[in-house]
Amino acid sequence: MTSAFRGYNVREFQETPNPAALKCVLDRPVDPLPEGHAPIRSYRSPESASHDPLATRLFAVPGVANVLIADTWVTVGKAEAAAWKTLKPAIQKAMAE
Repeated sequence: MTSAFRGYNVREFQETPNPAALKCVLDRPVDPLPEGHAPIRSYRSPESASHDPLATRLFAVPGVANVLIADTWVTVGKAEAAAWKTLKPAIQKAMAE
């Protein structure tokens, strides 16, 4: 069982070919989920991510539409009406706390 959530620092944001998605390069590898969960995790709704502490934190940010979590990075997809200017600092805060 994983312990309490340990925050992550976003080292850099990288654009992707999809303007509605942004790659967040982290300061350390993402904590794995308990055995039986895939190492790369993809979520399209808060409900599908309810067992994943990091994804749950990201979906709590208004405007986050989907989340892809891998080894040392996370890709966040945004809702059409959301702006990266306001999402970036909110994503950094959600990951760090």
